[in-house]
Amino acid sequence: MKHARRLVAGTLAAGALALSLTGCGDSVDPIERLGRKTTQDPQGAEGAEGAQGSDASKGPKSPKSPKDSKDPKGTGPASPAGTASPPGSPSDEAYKKWGLTAPVAYAPKPAQKPQIPKAGPGKVPVIDRIPVPAGEKVVFLTFDDGAEKDPEFLKMAADLKLPISMFLTDNVASSDYGHFEKLRDNGSASTINNHTLTHPNLRTLSFEGQKKEICGQQDRLEQRFGQRPPLFRPPFGNYNDDTLRAASECGVSSLLLWRVSMQINNFQYAEGSALRPGDIILAHFRGPGELKGATETQMTTRMLQRIHEQGYSIGRLEDYL
Repeated sequence: MKHARRLVAGTLAAGALALSLTGCGDSVDPIERLGRKTTQDPQGAEGAEGAQGSDASKGPKSPKSPKDSKDPKGTGPASPAGTASPPGSPSDEAYKKWGLTAPVAYAPKPAQKPQIPKAGPGKVPVIDRIPVPAGEKVVFLTFDDGAEKDPEFLKMAADLKLPISMFLTDNVASSDYGHFEKLRDNGSASTINNHTLTHPNLRTLSFEGQKKEICGQQDRLEQRFGQRPPLFRPPFGNYNDDTLRAASECGVSSLLLWRVSMQINNFQYAEGSALRPGDIILAHFRGPGELKGATETQMTTRMLQRIHEQGYSIGRLEDYL
């Protein structure tokens, strides 16, 4: 146990924060994160630092009533100012089909990309929040691993044109990489990125072991999808200096973490109790077995509703990096 605690402690550096996805009434059982056959670290959870705030224990929120809304039509909070739909924008009625109270708000592509702190020589930078301009309430959607391949989610993402940054693990996603290809090619400009070959706790591996996991998945994804992914997310949010060096040698440009995770009904926050501009949101490709009977589309509807309730728009992560 002491060894396990040492692995968790000190996982994140340079001010990066991660989340604990355990201990909440509606959270995903960590043993089930990749399915019982493929979980490598049953004592860990994605980003096993203790979270400071969560709305998960409050249960699902009801949509705001018209009298609580600034929207005169009574469809929920007014959409954030200055938002625009991405290319091939969803139809006006698509949101109703998927149980939302208002259209999804999208952030336009920024005029210029923000400054990202540079990494040390031979390392990749660690990013856990995007530095968006003051006053811009933008968050970003990321989905991990690829364990669930729900055809209904393909329809939802295509209808709503959700810009999703996918981080795929080979030993669970490769059984149907075509599913994620369809998600990438649905007109939303979604992307496919690296989440290792087998989802190990990288801090337990040597430099060469880490390089095998990261470069191996870079190779697999390049062979399958025709492009070497620029972004990498370490399983459980666990990394060290060897990870940063190995990722750089594998052709990765940035290591991506998160500040907010989507549970089954609500968000869990690394700090505070609400979204903040530039937050990277972590979700998972999960099915009813891991979501206590909920579907991937139901979880996503709740996530989009929570984003709307807090007055945020959704940006395409790669437009800012």
